[in-house]
Amino acid sequence: MRSFVIPVAFFIVSATTDCISQDIITTKSGEDILAKVLEVNPFEIKYKKYGNDESPLYTILKSDLVMIRYDDGTKDIFMEAQAPAENMVMKGQRDALVNYTGRNSGAAWTGITTVLFSPLVGVIPAALCASSDPSDRNLMGDSELMRNRDYKIGYRENARKTKKKRVWSSFATASGIWLILVLATNLQ
Repeated sequence: MRSFVIPVAFFIVSATTDCISQDIITTKSGEDILAKVLEVNPFEIKYKKYGNDESPLYTILKSDLVMIRYDDGTKDIFMEAQAPAENMVMKGQRDALVNYTGRNSGAAWTGITTVLFSPLVGVIPAALCASSDPSDRNLMGDSELMRNRDYKIGYRENARKTKKKRVWSSFATASGIWLILVLATNLQ
């Protein structure tokens, strides 16, 4: 029994040492890459595959990573690492959530048309208003930041979503009011 335990213990220790002696790059998709990290830049990581010194030099963006566990036991975590363009898009999206209210989105006219005529007629302005982009004069973003293309893309994206929600909510509410009015007049 003793002659069996010693080789097994030796195998486990050497396998564990082998696993720890390389860097492990964990991607956002959950993949672990066994590697030797050669360079860490502000936006990317350069590495070679572990155990193959002749492998090509690979590059991966920090924004695609969760972390790197180095062979010495230290870690670098990259949850917020993103390129500047991504940061500006996200900033635009956040600012639109705070600043864009959907005012002058056509929601009021959609609601009035739906209540006065019917949901069948009201769906026309709802579809037209929801499919159009918010006009620049209604965006109300920081005029200096709006000159940045990436910021404006992010801001417009969330402003468009807010406008659609507002228009379709108005249509749904007005349809309910129209239905109640029709039922109330038919019951009398």
